[in-house]
Amino acid sequence: MCGPDSGQGDAAGTDCSEVLHRVYEYLDGEMTRDDTAKIAHHLEACSPCLKQYDLDQALKALVKRSCACEEAPVELRTQIMARITTIRYEISE
Repeated sequence: MCGPDSGQGDAAGTDCSEVLHRVYEYLDGEMTRDDTAKIAHHLEACSPCLKQYDLDQALKALVKRSCACEEAPVELRTQIMARITTIRYEISE
C-alpha cells in the first residue's frame, strides 16, 4: 500500500518515505530537474503523498504570509535549522 504510513509505497517508481522526506526541497525548487520530475510523477500517482504535500504546501504559504514582513534573527534561524536536522535524523532512524 502506498502512503505516508507505509513508507514503502512505490507509486511511479519512488518510495513514499523519500517523497515525504524531500517534500520541502520540492516545494522550494531545490531539486535537480530529474528529481523534481520523479517527485511530481509520484505525487500524481499516490493520493496519500499528494494529500501530505498539499498540507505542507499550505503550511509553508501560511508561514510565509504570517512572517513576510519580518526576518528572523540569525541565531533563531540557526536554532531552527539545527532542530529540523535533529527531527529529520530521528525520523529516519
